[in-house]
Amino acid sequence: MKKLIYLLSGVIFFLSALACSHGQPKNYSNDVDQNSILFIKNGIEGGLTEIKASGMAITNSNNQKVIAFAKMLIDDHTKANDDLKKLESDKKIDQTDTISSAHNLVLNDLSKKKGNNFDKAYLQMMVADHELAIKLFTTGTKDTDPDIAKFATATLPTLKMHLDSANAICITLK
Repeated sequence: MKKLIYLLSGVIFFLSALACSHGQPKNYSNDVDQNSILFIKNGIEGGLTEIKASGMAITNSNNQKVIAFAKMLIDDHTKANDDLKKLESDKKIDQTDTISSAHNLVLNDLSKKKGNNFDKAYLQMMVADHELAIKLFTTGTKDTDPDIAKFATATLPTLKMHLDSANAICITLK
């Protein structure tokens, strides 16, 4: 009977520990630390969000500069996300990638706008998101994993160019 109690206690402890770790990104490799995992996950989520918002820009904007900017973002962030997903796979990190509920709320609000109102909201979102992405990738350049640091260093100039472009277009809107 004691053996059964010990066995059940062990199973309950294991399941409790498993349930507590559910909210954290899974790392199937001991070679990648939590900061590296968060960099990859946050980078992918930011890219997915910007791709989705830029798809809306192509549909909802009448401004050719905004549309061209959106197309550039889709191309650049699709490539960056492909590279991040390869890192995610190579590092044996759980590959469940989604857009957060906070970003989904912003995207839902954005989807209801048209024309100039859409353009302003979209570009404000792109400025804010790229400012956050630049902070994330600047931190990523110092990551302990050399592959992540190299990727962040290589991608950072593109993100800065996106921010500059979003600001420049934003100034031209009335």
